[in-house]
Amino acid sequence: MAEKEGGVVKKGHEEGMEMAIALLQEFDLPLGLLPLVDVIEVGFVRDTGYMWIEQKKKVEHKFKMISKLVSYDTQITGIVDKKQIKKLKGVKAKELMLWPPVNEIIVDDPPTGKIHFKSLAGVTKTFPVDAFAAGQ
Repeated sequence: MAEKEGGVVKKGHEEGMEMAIALLQEFDLPLGLLPLVDVIEVGFVRDTGYMWIEQKKKVEHKFKMISKLVSYDTQITGIVDKKQIKKLKGVKAKELMLWPPVNEIIVDDPPTGKIHFKSLAGVTKTFPVDAFAAGQ
């Protein structure tokens, strides 16, 4: 993929998780936002903000504080910037019987303690940032 050129790549679960967490920290995003399992590769192109994550299998994670089930595909991509991820692919949140894709995540700046998830259909859901802290 052309967008991967010039990027930093970490292979394997340990190094991949370290890089994913470092990116979340650097861009002021909640550290529990990406509960990944069996990471194969994590990459980031600083010039464009393009980030990719590859894991062995799809992961479903329930964020207990808000009772929200989220699915993380084997391939996750997006453009990371300060307090936001745009053009996100590979993440879906369960809404009733549907699994609409989440394509944008934005943390309020200045901070209000809120995080917003937008779908391609234009639906936005808002939750407390604390619900996505590490270990939630």
